[in-house]
Amino acid sequence: MGFNCGIVGLPNVGKSTLFNALTQTIAAQAANFPFCTIEPNTGRVAVPDSRLDKLVEMVKPKNVVPTQLEFVDIAGLVKGASKGEGLGNQFLANIRETDAIIHVLRCFENDNITHVEGSVDPIRDAEIVKTELMIADLESLQKRIDQLRKKATAGDKDAAVNVKVMEPIIAALQAGKPAITAAPSAENKDEYKHYKMLQLLTSKPVLYVCNVDEDSAATGNKFSEAVAKMAQEEGAETVIISAEIESEVAQLESEAEKKEFLSALGLEETGLAKIIHAGYNLLGLQTYFTAGPKEVRAWTFIKGMKAPQCAGIIHSDFERGFIRAETISYDDYIKFGGEQACKDAGKMRSEGKDYVVQDGDLMNFLFNV
Repeated sequence: MGFNCGIVGLPNVGKSTLFNALTQTIAAQAANFPFCTIEPNTGRVAVPDSRLDKLVEMVKPKNVVPTQLEFVDIAGLVKGASKGEGLGNQFLANIRETDAIIHVLRCFENDNITHVEGSVDPIRDAEIVKTELMIADLESLQKRIDQLRKKATAGDKDAAVNVKVMEPIIAALQAGKPAITAAPSAENKDEYKHYKMLQLLTSKPVLYVCNVDEDSAATGNKFSEAVAKMAQEEGAETVIISAEIESEVAQLESEAEKKEFLSALGLEETGLAKIIHAGYNLLGLQTYFTAGPKEVRAWTFIKGMKAPQCAGIIHSDFERGFIRAETISYDDYIKFGGEQACKDAGKMRSEGKDYVVQDGDLMNFLFNV
């Protein structure tokens, strides 16, 4: 289980440059004119994890499988997208398919790169995109609500739940707030299921990526500071990167070269790593591992999942016939030097169906079908 992030923003903010750098491909055409991205480009990248590297070093398996992160580069949006302006309808449809939104904001001055709005103002740019998404969501709900109210009055229980979920969201959207601010609690499973089925554009968590100039990559600038303040008020995440630096890093062959290059710029990690860390936090994702001589593998799961659910990520039969999970914490595995040493030290635990898997756990699932 990985996650799928749509890279969105106005034209010419660096979306495609970022996509190309992150996926180390040239699948998206980075050009200095609006709508150079016509079809959504999809790229999958391995999730860097130092823990996986350490396990590989210890176990020396024949095969290594990291978790995967999927990026979708989506055509630039302009004012009026909700009414079909630019590539609006296509843009909105593509966003619906993603788990989270990476909203790239231009936070650099450059007279050689035109801005569709004529000046650099990331807060204004963010509001343009947010407004178009909220308008699209509001129109979508208003088209359905009257019919659902009639069905609910006639005794349709499913329609009644939908109305109960939709009414506060409509009120929030009319007040200029995204749908996620009026979402029902996940603990109310029936209402939350109906909410997720609405596939609202503003129901998705947002990660703001401030695309700055090279000199501001380590410290940020006045533009990124304004975005950070906005994100804090929204409960969103923010990452500062330089798409140009990422492009240069992507062309370096060895990890040593990349580290040396980043260090010279005062950076500790790549923008990809920053985005993954922030994205994992945004979506509540964690990682467990399986390790043996044939393969060491990282698996992504949602925080709070229990052992049978995590077993099901590998194969549905594992969940269906779950018996127990032999579990070792990552720290113990490293400290004692592997599985057998952990067994000898009493650090391997036998966990049942109610065990909530922890980040970094090494798991061996026993099942019978």
